[in-house]
Amino acid sequence: MNYTEQKITDTLESNYMPYAMSVILSRALPEIDGFKPSHRKLLYTMYKMNLIRGAKTKSANVVGQTMKLNPHGDQAIYATMVRLTRGNQSLLYPLVDSKGNFGKVYSRDMKHAAARYTEVKLCRIAEELFKDIDKGVVDFVDNYDGTMLEPTLLPVRFPNILVNPNRGIAVGMASNICSFNLKEVAEFTMTYMKNPHTLVEDYIQGPDFPTGGEILYDKATFKQIYETGQGTFRVRSRYEYQKKDRLIEIKEIPYTTTTEAIIEKIIDLIKAGKIKDISDVRDETDLKGLKITIDLKKGVDPDRLMARLFKETPLEDTFSCNFNIVVQGKPRVMGVREILDHWLAFRRGAIKRGLAHDVERFKERLHLALGLKAVLMDIDQAIEIIRGSSKDEEVVPNLMTAFGIDLVQAEYVANIKLRNINQEYILDRVSEVEDLNDRVATYMGILESQKEIDKIIRGELKDIAKKYSGERKSLILHEDMVEDLPVTEEIEDYNLEIFFTDHNYLKKVSLVSLRAASVHKLKDDDEILQRIEGTNLSEIILFSDKGNIYKIRAHELKDSKASELGDFIPNIVDMEKNERIIHILVTRDYAGHMVFGFQNGKMAKVPLTSYQTKTNRKKLVNGYNTDSPLVRMLYCREDRDILVYRLTGADDATAVLLNTGIISEKAARNTKGIQVLRMKEKSVMANFETLDEIKMQRVNKYRTEKIPVAGLKILPMNI
Repeated sequence: MNYTEQKITDTLESNYMPYAMSVILSRALPEIDGFKPSHRKLLYTMYKMNLIRGAKTKSANVVGQTMKLNPHGDQAIYATMVRLTRGNQSLLYPLVDSKGNFGKVYSRDMKHAAARYTEVKLCRIAEELFKDIDKGVVDFVDNYDGTMLEPTLLPVRFPNILVNPNRGIAVGMASNICSFNLKEVAEFTMTYMKNPHTLVEDYIQGPDFPTGGEILYDKATFKQIYETGQGTFRVRSRYEYQKKDRLIEIKEIPYTTTTEAIIEKIIDLIKAGKIKDISDVRDETDLKGLKITIDLKKGVDPDRLMARLFKETPLEDTFSCNFNIVVQGKPRVMGVREILDHWLAFRRGAIKRGLAHDVERFKERLHLALGLKAVLMDIDQAIEIIRGSSKDEEVVPNLMTAFGIDLVQAEYVANIKLRNINQEYILDRVSEVEDLNDRVATYMGILESQKEIDKIIRGELKDIAKKYSGERKSLILHEDMVEDLPVTEEIEDYNLEIFFTDHNYLKKVSLVSLRAASVHKLKDDDEILQRIEGTNLSEIILFSDKGNIYKIRAHELKDSKASELGDFIPNIVDMEKNERIIHILVTRDYAGHMVFGFQNGKMAKVPLTSYQTKTNRKKLVNGYNTDSPLVRMLYCREDRDILVYRLTGADDATAVLLNTGIISEKAARNTKGIQVLRMKEKSVMANFETLDEIKMQRVNKYRTEKIPVAGLKILPMNI
């Protein structure tokens, strides 16, 4: 087979890096206008469809038109539209007015209707996204097939990047921007433009989410978020207690969770017996809005119950801020001030381009008016010239020669309708000269003055805040005012596997993590000796080579991945010098027993309850007898058949098959056991195996019901 050798670094550079950059810059992260490319393409399509002032149209129609700009499938485009709608409630200030079922951001299972059933148009606030876009205030580029133009940014007249939430996961980076109240952002921006030292927290109380809730405000945390764009804060649900009916009604939940996730977690706690104060929990969400109802048993303190539910369910959740925004083609994590600096620079540039466009139009109109004024000096001559020209193409040159005007002015005069050649029309057009001169001078003065441009921005912000802002939806609670009632800590339970290696490493891996990646990382020459299933509430019993027992609760071990080494046992338990672990056991109910085999031919059966303690003891001495060297230990939940081997010399070996039920159980952990094998001089018990492990054929001939026995001869190679 022929193949071409290529360095992995070259492959990454030529194939992976362009893909990564495309995802970062053209798909996943928002830009300074507050939109990802998919949002921008959809909204611009709706703008071109005249859906700002017109009636609603079928969503499928918009999706189809958007495909001219967005080379993705209709489902992806429609999903983008759903998030922007008023019906879905994902945005603090929705941009798409909607009719029909668009699902809800707070519901995982409430799916939106198909695009052929729903209708949309742009909300009034969307007018502020496109103001003067036809004046070239932003750059336009070709769409993916070069058949039409689309804007690289929308000329948003307010800091949309901060007032609507946005989230995206790119390659190697992500963005998570919370929403803020429009009025607070506008007021801060207007003040900040005058005084760059203005404190953000003096105007912006905190985030404001479309789903409401209560934000636990910590001054240091939010100062960090405002300055760096990164930080985590807590959001909790708002509830009301109906004393008469003994029920709690929850009508606002954290933006990051869903009603289904909350109810499922509460039900899990009830089933596990961890919460016994709730008689029923149900979702009563209807057309009036979200509502989760919890029925309480008699005598329950609702505040104390909610304090526990806040800690153990998504009724309280965290929001991790990461204000990562693409600015001038590069992703940057920025604080609120820096974001506004870039938005103001962008907005100033858009206003300047709009003013420059207007100046050019005024100059063009002024130029035409000056030409008309020159003709006004002798309109009769102009009429005579037009009448006297023998050919149509001679009219314009003759006018240019007679009145000293240029081609554009002459074309304008020549195209005036006959009905307009009256004194009133001509005087009105000529009187525009002075007005146009004044406008050009005024606009040029604004263009050259940042102070005047900033005045325009402040005026726009004031007007927009007055028209569209409303009361805060999220309540701000200062953490020092929140009373955290004492709650008994509950440990999360989940299925896992414990791995024990020859080099004494212990690794706890959840089954979820194990399904994602099952290839284990081990040290050189190390190997996995035991792999045992359990739960996070299990206890791990460690047997050492010196007869000691060490106990660890599974939840005390850190959660590891298969790709990690795990915990080195001597680092987590206080072991004796030169002591090592030789066997582990994972249990939750301490059912069953341990079977020990010793070289002197004795075997001991100890109930697992002998290792159970009421207190959280970490170490038990004399965990098993050490008078004779240990051959093997085995955990049996129930009695089972084992084949025991005796070795006397290199050529003398016997075996006996017995059931552990004939071995007397002793409660003492360090019991010497009972004699199973009849021993000769220099005889030793070599090993014992379960039926699953035996490789010999016809083992039943070695069975015995009585002990001790010498057993039947076998070949030593079978041991």
